[in-house]
Amino acid sequence: MNKIYYLASCDTCRKIIKGLPANHNLAFHDIKQDPITVDELEKMVELSGSYEALFSKKAQLYKSLNLKNQALTEADFKKYILEHYTFLSRPVFIINGKIYIGNSQQNIHQVHLALAHV
Repeated sequence: MNKIYYLASCDTCRKIIKGLPANHNLAFHDIKQDPITVDELEKMVELSGSYEALFSKKAQLYKSLNLKNQALTEADFKKYILEHYTFLSRPVFIINGKIYIGNSQQNIHQVHLALAHV
């Protein structure tokens, strides 16, 4: 099943979702209302290659906890992502077994291409 992990209160996520093709057929998963599970995170890591790839260094908590001055390990990235939804870089799309992480213009373009071939 193709899926998007997003934050409903995030303006960027809402804008990206609004711009998706009408027939996208994605399952929506609001990570604040329904936190990601260990199994879901493990599936994402399997596709992305690391917890760090899924970790948002733009999160305000990242700055307020002064994490940028710490040497974070993969275990740390996993712990923080599971502890608080804000640490998951978003949105995360899983389409046809491939993962697309974040809101860069290039990434969203790749999502649109992938959805055109579903």
